[in-house]
Amino acid sequence: MMSLGDTGLAGTRLMRSLPAMVLAFSLLALSTGTSAAEAARDHVYLLRGAFNIFSLGMDELAEKLGRQGVTCTVSNYLSWSSLADEAAAEYKSGRTRAIILVGHSSGAIAVTEMAARLGQLGVPVRLAIGLDPTSPMTASGHIDRYINYYIAGGMGNAVRPGPHFTGVVQNIDVEKNSALNHFNIDKNHALQERILGEIRAAL
Repeated sequence: MMSLGDTGLAGTRLMRSLPAMVLAFSLLALSTGTSAAEAARDHVYLLRGAFNIFSLGMDELAEKLGRQGVTCTVSNYLSWSSLADEAAAEYKSGRTRAIILVGHSSGAIAVTEMAARLGQLGVPVRLAIGLDPTSPMTASGHIDRYINYYIAGGMGNAVRPGPHFTGVVQNIDVEKNSALNHFNIDKNHALQERILGEIRAAL
């Protein structure tokens, strides 16, 4: 049976051990917070054009990025609205750290639309890349950098910054490169490597 003296001794020992216990719990909390931060990922959305058969360069880019450990989603341009809502939810939850958008043809148009939708939802886009958008587009939302590769004498169009746009728009006319046309610009290996370099630099 424990005496009053023993109880006092146990209490004293407990009080002496409290600082160590508090320190241990603090370190555990910090460790948990670090793990949560490390779980955040970068996410690249690649949007194909019409019919899902003319923009398979998006699949090639996704495969190359996947080998580098980058999370990618490849989809038809018609999915841009639902993808924007999904990307916004992931970003606001802390599961996504940076959003990058890449699209070809109608998918390049969808990149502008998706970035605008994300801007309305208060979500920034780290980098947007368009490949020969088939309609003239006006960019809006918060995009750190928007690079638009287009063939001026063909089906492609430039992208203009709108009044609600924050960031930098860079239009690059590749018309002088005779090896490029609207249907192969996304599959050109030299241009793909340039795009991969831009993505790596942004991340």
